[in-house]
Amino acid sequence: MPADVIETASGAAGEEIRQFIERYERLEAEKKDIADQMKEVMAEAKGRGYDTKILRKVIALRKRDADDIAEEEAVLEMYKAALGM
Repeated sequence: MPADVIETASGAAGEEIRQFIERYERLEAEKKDIADQMKEVMAEAKGRGYDTKILRKVIALRKRDADDIAEEEAVLEMYKAALGM
């Protein structure tokens, strides 16, 4: 292969690699911004007297299927009953 063909191919690959890296870095920056905003929301909720630990649990529950939640709660109740709780 002639040297100019190799340089052109590696230059194109280098450009494409740079574009992937820059896209990923932008997404990382956006992710950090979103995480900061989420922290601010929880800080505001806490400032208004809400229990953020419970809010996070509710958020996690909302992501789950209702049948899975019901099954887990039924098993939890069964275990608690077995322990006399």
